[in-house]
Amino acid sequence: MSMDAPQYRHEFKYLVSAAQIPLLRSRLSGFMSPDPHTGSAGTYEIRSLYFDDYHNSCFYENENGTDPREKFRIRIYNASASRVTLECKRKEHGMTRKTSCPLTADQAQSLMRNLPFPTAAPVPPLLRKLDLLRQTELMHPVVIVNYVREPFIYADGNVRVTFDTDISSAVPDPEGFFSPELPVRPVLPLGTHLMEVKYDAFLPDFIYRALNLGQLRQTSFSKYYLCRKYSLR
Repeated sequence: MSMDAPQYRHEFKYLVSAAQIPLLRSRLSGFMSPDPHTGSAGTYEIRSLYFDDYHNSCFYENENGTDPREKFRIRIYNASASRVTLECKRKEHGMTRKTSCPLTADQAQSLMRNLPFPTAAPVPPLLRKLDLLRQTELMHPVVIVNYVREPFIYADGNVRVTFDTDISSAVPDPEGFFSPELPVRPVLPLGTHLMEVKYDAFLPDFIYRALNLGQLRQTSFSKYYLCRKYSLR
């Protein structure tokens, strides 16, 4: 995602079974391409550490459908510290927008351990905003969300279809965040996964028809909300 002038995007989520994914993948493969960042495997692992305040405002705003609302997270890929990103996801009028900035592994550890940042060091605006919320609202790490993503892209409309499998939660452990052996707990019934459809201004009709979206079960839950629902702390 570009870090310049982020815009609001449509985002829809559907529960799919393990048996449906190969069929949907086959339908998409004729006109959508695998995300080149996946490499030969076609997938990558996403791990996000989410923050909430003293009152669990993010959790309850999600539960109540508050509009607008925001969530902060630290995100890595394949349990690697080579690319660490701080993101703020904002939901407003049914659309989403992400702003982000890169972090060093040391900065991520400081956030996970609730350590202060040196005031003399230059701090990106997004990181400065989170740091202010840490001081004023006691924003702190609350849960790790982990899953495997298989993404497909289509240039017109900036369409992105992803299959997110093995969605799991973990305690916000600074020691384990970058570990491939992080202990996780599945949060969906066996064989149930999530498909997300994201686009800018329009979704081409042939993609809508290929996915048969009118027949799939649309859901409004977020992975963050689901992972926290049974482990609210």
